[in-house]
Amino acid sequence: MLLTELFPRSHHYYSSLPVLGSMLPGYARWLFDQSYPKHRVRMHFRAARRLVPLLHDRNVHTPEDLTREHLRSCAPASSQDDPELAALVRSLDRYLEFEGIFSASPPTEIEVRLAIYGMYLKKVRGLADSTVKSHSNSIAELLEHLGYEKTPNALNALTEADIEGFVCKVGKRLSRSSFQHTVAHIRAFCRFLKAGDELPSGLHLQIDTPRVYREERLPRTLPWDTVNTLLQSIDRSTAMGRRDYAMLLLVATYGLRACEVVTLALDDIDWRIGQLRVPQHKTANRVILPLTDEVGASLVAYLKQGRPQSPHREVFLRCRAPEGVLKPTAVCEVFQTWSRKSGLNIPFHGAHCLRHSYATHLLRQGTSMKTIGDILGHRTTESTCVYLRLAIEDLRKVALPLPPDTPVDGHLEGKA
Repeated sequence: MLLTELFPRSHHYYSSLPVLGSMLPGYARWLFDQSYPKHRVRMHFRAARRLVPLLHDRNVHTPEDLTREHLRSCAPASSQDDPELAALVRSLDRYLEFEGIFSASPPTEIEVRLAIYGMYLKKVRGLADSTVKSHSNSIAELLEHLGYEKTPNALNALTEADIEGFVCKVGKRLSRSSFQHTVAHIRAFCRFLKAGDELPSGLHLQIDTPRVYREERLPRTLPWDTVNTLLQSIDRSTAMGRRDYAMLLLVATYGLRACEVVTLALDDIDWRIGQLRVPQHKTANRVILPLTDEVGASLVAYLKQGRPQSPHREVFLRCRAPEGVLKPTAVCEVFQTWSRKSGLNIPFHGAHCLRHSYATHLLRQGTSMKTIGDILGHRTTESTCVYLRLAIEDLRKVALPLPPDTPVDGHLEGKA
């Protein structure tokens, strides 16, 4: 029935395709359940015509012959070479796993190692999920560099030269601060391996991070007028525009982190008393904020005219198929999209600059450092004091006068 609706004249052609024909009706139904629009489903089916000869080249002639390895080997080397075929292979892989035809892929050696290390970072060292993910990303890249998947005992023979080679490789594309974090992640991992007697003694002591001076860079802030202009430039006539406006408005109004925006749930909004209960993942605390009229109106507009029907309790969901919740990177992608469309001079690429801008805006309005820190979810006042460097006028008031004998431009103060 679905094939008839999609291709009134050529549905027989698709249902009779070798290998794939018998599974296409169920695949179409699954795509619709995932909120794929009709034109995207048709695109997948047209790509299926190109997939069949590729399967034949791999001696796959019946559905029983098809394996996950066969299917994945048909994907183009670069998704940009054939985006439609690449999308078909990815989604068909998920569908066949959903139907139980493909079993879930067993974890790789690297994934097993990262799972063990991630549990240690979380349970023993008490690191936040975002920090654990950052460590894991660095170590995954190191393990791939060492060829750990094929030789799991590579860590037992790890040398200074191996670490130096990896550091030289990643250092070419990282900023100084990111580079420092990566090296620190490696040192922490080596310390973990040493505790389990998997690493030569003393190797972790020979790893030193590059010198980065504390607070050597100013916070990434935008003028508050620029923030307001950016928000007003968002086209709210579409469902995606209403969602994007509400997301960025939350960051600009409360200084929320990207992870806090995408995990905000419907149950966190108390409409009766006008409050938001925001779980702050970095500190494992929950902060209660007043629901302003502007934020409330933007959320109502999105919930009524933008949010798709879904069993998910998160406020913000994907507008494109497949349906589901957003990742924190989506907030940065939204910021980059509207920054580019606005034509404003915004030199930053991440939405975190809105959080910095909000903190600076509060500081210039006379808000206390303690209040700013509580709103932003800082554990210590020291984290909030970073923004003091931007309060230029306030700093000028506390400057002490120079002693009369202090040289100024080659002359003594008070003497011509």
